[in-house]
Amino acid sequence: MWSMIGLIGGLILLIYLTMRGMNLFVAAPLCALIVAVFSGLPLFPQLVGEGEANLVGNYMVGFSGFIQSWYLMFLLGAIFGKVMEDSGAADSVSKWIVDKLGMKHAALAVVIACAVLTYGGVSLFVVAFSVYPMAVSLFKQANLPRRFIPGALAFGSVTFTMTSAGSPEIQNWIPIEYLKTSPYAGWEVSLIVAIFMALFGYWWLKRMIAKAVARGEGFIVREGDPEENDKSLPHPAAGMIPLIVVLIISFVFHDSLKQSALIIALLGGVIAAYVLNRKYFNNFGDAVSEGTLGALIALGNTAAVVGFGGVAKAVPAFSTVVEAITNIPGSPLIGGAVAVSVIAGMTGSASGGQAIALPLIAPHYLDMGVNPEALHRVVAISSGALDSLPHNGYVVTTIRAICGETHQDAYNAVGALTVIVPALGTVLAIILFSLGIGI
Repeated sequence: MWSMIGLIGGLILLIYLTMRGMNLFVAAPLCALIVAVFSGLPLFPQLVGEGEANLVGNYMVGFSGFIQSWYLMFLLGAIFGKVMEDSGAADSVSKWIVDKLGMKHAALAVVIACAVLTYGGVSLFVVAFSVYPMAVSLFKQANLPRRFIPGALAFGSVTFTMTSAGSPEIQNWIPIEYLKTSPYAGWEVSLIVAIFMALFGYWWLKRMIAKAVARGEGFIVREGDPEENDKSLPHPAAGMIPLIVVLIISFVFHDSLKQSALIIALLGGVIAAYVLNRKYFNNFGDAVSEGTLGALIALGNTAAVVGFGGVAKAVPAFSTVVEAITNIPGSPLIGGAVAVSVIAGMTGSASGGQAIALPLIAPHYLDMGVNPEALHRVVAISSGALDSLPHNGYVVTTIRAICGETHQDAYNAVGALTVIVPALGTVLAIILFSLGIGI
């Protein structure tokens, strides 16, 4: 019982401290300590045998493992975003999009840009880095409250694209290993659900922004924002081509290099941005330096939360929770959705929720005769719901490190669009599959 109290209490405290703006480098280890103490988990590696669970060891394995896997992608993604900003390429693209869509569709432009890159295989973190400069410019021109930028970025990245059929994002690929399906599993239902999430989510985003504007909110310029100047901007095509280069390279090399394809893609984007826009830079060296610093901050914040998940997974209560939610009676699709979603919420990771739940539920449900394509799609969509709680690495990085907002100001929109909308999409998918659609 004490282990369960510690696990739930630590998670709630982490969410609370994150919402209050406490530094994650302090909050995450502190909450991990609470989880460990209540579960009787030894604190140091020296107190246990080799390979046995302990607070410091498990925390640092999670922390350092994330950095090892994502450092280069974060680095190049942040540099790419800064290069696009400093050269004026992001401004050029944003002005062109506004001219085409109209100023009142500024938020839609941000959502579309994120959706295209995400569905093209670009990492969710990288998309946020890359599109943020354009989003700032768009919201500034449209005089929209900047606290909704994280919501627009997240909605375009982690909802109707991340978990849809055909998406090269890892959340759509993990089930393949366990269910022997394809990335296009349940595509008919996936298409319907994606359209629903896109339309409903964008309507909700517009409604929230409109209410804020009606209350007198507008864009507030901050120190560090791109400065207004009269310098000429690159042609919109010169701003779009680097984005397209990232999209194409990541798609071409995704099958052979997996996530390492992003390294080549982002490097290609940086090179393309420099070659096409080199005469427009204020200072290319400074842009690279600022991007590097931003990457380190974002990477550290995310790794701190991942370290907490590494400790949480090692305590007895976590196994109890996993066993309980993977044996929920009723429709296997409902059980699978709840199992993956809850575990994703506990670990703050959609892919983590899948990787933990699928080895347990997949053999059981397949033996029951559950359609593997239906299970694949429900699992994928449901993994993108509770994973976006305030302590999620992507949420923390996007709100605080990339956009410079606070959870108090920005999370309501992010939570509505990335928790509630995907949850409704999961319900719709289960209903459609239950009616025999796509099976």
